[in-house]
Amino acid sequence: MTFELLEHPADIGFRARGATLAELFGNCAHALVSIILDPSGIELVRPVPLQAVGGDYESLLVNWLNEVLYAVDGLRMALGAFEISRLEETRIECLARGEPRDPARHPGKLVVKAVTYHQLKVAHAAGGWLAEVYLDI
Repeated sequence: MTFELLEHPADIGFRARGATLAELFGNCAHALVSIILDPSGIELVRPVPLQAVGGDYESLLVNWLNEVLYAVDGLRMALGAFEISRLEETRIECLARGEPRDPARHPGKLVVKAVTYHQLKVAHAAGGWLAEVYLDI
């Protein structure tokens, strides 16, 4: 498993890991999608370009995940793959893949309003990278 849920009285959080920073950002995107909907039946048929900027890794992660959230909720896409082509401390570019959301095939789980800075953590850890993220639900 590339992420685990974290307990919080009012929100929901997750902890994700990755061998590289790009893998960490991809795993965080997978965690977010998995909290919003059931990702098991997603077909990777439509490309969705995503990008974000930030002042550091923490703000970049929040902005990145909010872009993923917009694609899932605003564009009504079920995303199942994230091919990160560029990742710097202040910029990320990705080609996500998925399909239009179908409530019968991608049943919703939770409504996520936003990715927050509350207890946000991005750190280099033994064997790779670690992030802890809380979502406003």
